[in-house]
Amino acid sequence: MSRVNGRGSRLDWLRGIGLALPVVWLAFATTAAQGRTPPAGPPTFADLVAQVAPAVVNITTRKLGSARAESPPAPQVPPGSPFDEFFREFFEREPQREPPPPRRSISLGSGFIIDPEGYVVTNNHVIADADEISVVLHDEKEVPAKVVGRDPKTDLALLKIEGDKPFPYVEWADSDQVRVGDWMLAIGNPFGLGFSVTAGIVSARGRDIRSGPYDDYFQVDAAINRGNSGGPSFTLEGKVFGVNTAIFSPSGGNIGIGFAIPSNLARPVIDSLKRTGRVARGWLGVRIQTVTEEIAESIGLKEPVGALVASVTPGGPAAASAIEQGDVILEFDGKKIDKMRTLPRIVAETPVGREVEVTIWRKGEKKTVRVKLGELPDEDQLSELGKPREPPRPGPATGSRVPELGLVVSPITPELKSRFSLPDQAKGVVVVEVDPDGPMAQEGVRPGDLIVEAMQDEIKTPGDLLAKIEASKRAGRKAALLLVERQGEKRFVAPRYKE
Repeated sequence: MSRVNGRGSRLDWLRGIGLALPVVWLAFATTAAQGRTPPAGPPTFADLVAQVAPAVVNITTRKLGSARAESPPAPQVPPGSPFDEFFREFFEREPQREPPPPRRSISLGSGFIIDPEGYVVTNNHVIADADEISVVLHDEKEVPAKVVGRDPKTDLALLKIEGDKPFPYVEWADSDQVRVGDWMLAIGNPFGLGFSVTAGIVSARGRDIRSGPYDDYFQVDAAINRGNSGGPSFTLEGKVFGVNTAIFSPSGGNIGIGFAIPSNLARPVIDSLKRTGRVARGWLGVRIQTVTEEIAESIGLKEPVGALVASVTPGGPAAASAIEQGDVILEFDGKKIDKMRTLPRIVAETPVGREVEVTIWRKGEKKTVRVKLGELPDEDQLSELGKPREPPRPGPATGSRVPELGLVVSPITPELKSRFSLPDQAKGVVVVEVDPDGPMAQEGVRPGDLIVEAMQDEIKTPGDLLAKIEASKRAGRKAALLLVERQGEKRFVAPRYKE
């Protein structure tokens, strides 16, 4: 082991170089002998920068803040006391102060022009709550900008500037064709320094950073810092494949982990903002959950793929089609759903009103159904879809024991409806006791929950549940697929049978 400091470390380092050089030479010689050219990056990005730079802009936003200074309030003293008269005269004689001018907070970001008419793409968080927005062009000319539309769900915004037309602009790339390892270029306004170019590679695809419902970021290692938000990531063909949006950094500076919104996600959002000033998204009308290995095994899927339909929204597009609770959506409009979070993004990108084919897994076999998409309701409408009830009250446990699942269930009785605040239309069996070390406790099931289905068949009595479990075990299943309802919310669980 070489020493960290001193002469020994230098000698060890030189010896290492001496050993490494023949290895490097041998690698290049072997590559040449096999007729392959050693890999190399582009000799220069200068031509690419000259091509795209005029369309990249810096964005400055200003927010007017209230800075009015108020006089301190007079002390509260008993009315009619000597101090009451003294303080009243003192504060009445105090001259009125002139309020200082409003404070201005300034934020900086980046953007790029995508249309010769002067439409500018940036991040929503760059211009959010701004009172004034200006764009600094590549020739350092500053022009005012107005907001055409914003989309907080994808953190995108579209601005419009006026001036000498046509403006220089860049085109979108097909982000589906961008591969991990491809060279890329980022241009932006880091820390307000102005036009700045960095290069790197695409490090990963499909990153979910928990920033919104449609996360599907590229990860890039080009230096992206504060102020780069809203700027473009370019392919070597000079087309925008990503909108730089976020960084991962414990210190706030670049550590080589940046995130960009794919152009194929950004483009339809920007097009919709340009046409109407808002984004109309496709809506399927289902609540979905992840297909775990236990759930896949319990329903006969070879691998945990797709999105499991936990509930179907009454009056929604899925309810008007043949999609049912318990279906696993495997394909949507010809696109495979490899994981649950893929479905919301694909549905949102699909035009409202389009009729699409949906491939589902239902009771051990594939089926194809057709559904006509609606428009995603706004947040207020979605929030009204269900209201939570009061939590269940404790009480004595009675009913049938299910040892494989570690619980006790009972038919729905008036007494249990009252004890657990169940609705009159409640169906299934009621969980009245849960073994804290049992399989159902590990799934988060608790007393007062309803078991509505077992193995995708309706449950009306504890005997139905026991019979389905026995049939499942005889079929060689190691887990049970159960539909559990709590306060109007339904979800599937797949507890493994207790040994």
